Amino acid sequence: MKHSISKISSILLALLVLFSTFSFTVEKHYCGEFLMDVSFIGDAVDCGMDMEKISAKKRGCCKDEVHHIEGQDELQQTSVDEFDFSKQQFLASFYITYNDLFIEIQSKEINYKDFSPPEILKDYQVLHQSFLI
Repeated sequence: MKHSISKISSILLALLVLFSTFSFTVEKHYCGEFLMDVSFIGDAVDCGMDMEKISAKKRGCCKDEVHHIEGQDELQQTSVDEFDFSKQQFLASFYITYNDLFIEIQSKEINYKDFSPPEILKDYQVLHQSFLI
């Protein structure tokens, strides 16, 4: 169990580093106030209106929006010189508490099959006249 959790977490962290370095562009085409097309890969398809045939007051009805999301170019690397005592202390305490989470405790099973139940001296249900229905 511990080995599989370790593998899954390392794969997720590798994917996080990979996706943080990606850059992508989102293009949107609006006709008036309505969103007509969204494109993540190429150019957004326009609505098909010829801008030359539209009158002068409706000329600005279509618009394109381009959102460019930049990824990281270089990942920061920490050097050994910046690793001071407080960081070492935190790392050691984190490692110890993380390992203590996965300690398997073996329980010893005790069987009482050779013992008889205790003697009942009085029948308390009949004595107090309380019965489950």
